[in-house]
Amino acid sequence: MAIRPRRLRGSIPLRRLVAQTRLHPADLVLPVFVREGIDAPVDISSMPGVVQHTVDSLVDEARACVDAGIGGIMLFGVPQAKDARGSGADDPEGILNVATRAVVDAVGDRLVVMTDLCLDEFTDHGHCGVLTTALDGSIVVDNDATLARYADMALAQAAAGAHVLGLSGMMDGQVAHVRAALDDAGYTDTLVLAYAAKYTSALYGPFREAVQSSLSGDRATYQQDPANATESLREIELDLAEGADIIMVKPAQPHLDIVAAAAEISPVPVAAYQISGEYAQIVAAAERGWIDREAAVFESLLHIKRAGAQIVLTYFALEVAGRL
Repeated sequence: MAIRPRRLRGSIPLRRLVAQTRLHPADLVLPVFVREGIDAPVDISSMPGVVQHTVDSLVDEARACVDAGIGGIMLFGVPQAKDARGSGADDPEGILNVATRAVVDAVGDRLVVMTDLCLDEFTDHGHCGVLTTALDGSIVVDNDATLARYADMALAQAAAGAHVLGLSGMMDGQVAHVRAALDDAGYTDTLVLAYAAKYTSALYGPFREAVQSSLSGDRATYQQDPANATESLREIELDLAEGADIIMVKPAQPHLDIVAAAAEISPVPVAAYQISGEYAQIVAAAERGWIDREAAVFESLLHIKRAGAQIVLTYFALEVAGRL
């Protein structure tokens, strides 16, 4: 008897019938940038097709997500003024909180509205927390002082109506601290999405343009080393123990082994973030005619889903949803 696996690949309908991994618009979350002080969307040069939105154009984008059946939208704020403690992050009239209220008012019962909970967009030094001077005289991020700022941000974002708070700063104990602050203030139904395995990466460059980052240097003392896997699993287990409702791996494609490992151990949904550099690589290669854009986009997202991510943050979300 001849065993011929190729029989299952003989036609498009047959391949579709036996496909083990499928994409659906509801799996996708669109990351978006909203910038203070502009009166029209501004193109991001390193991310062709992605813009810094006004509040009005952001609301229009959120409505487009609803129409496309996308699962969620993740908001990042780009303030006009920055300072050492990121004061604009928890200001009710700060750009991120104003935009969150506008989006929730427009589509909040039809789309999951997520907000980035981190200080890097709001600090004049570009780090994800409050800085202090260590005993050896070096300038470092103060973990516990930063947690206090994260709690302030969490309460501001929850008050603005955010459904899910994306804790992306990689501080020790951030999930437990924010969860406690939310619960104490009565926001028991506000979800915490923990960036449980967020790696130091060379692929964040376009994002830093998008948020007009002030960072000089890197974040290697708090983001994870790409050489390591075991500590990522430890971070995931800690975030789960602290009450994370969703855990996330970032970047996605370079760390599919971590996505798969997270999916094996997590009792809560696993997300993965296809970051700005992953987006830019595909777009740039397609613009040069080196790859087929649509095929590459779909293949990249299928890899992430096949590895075990239930939720995928991707700048291709609207484009893909329109073709599914």
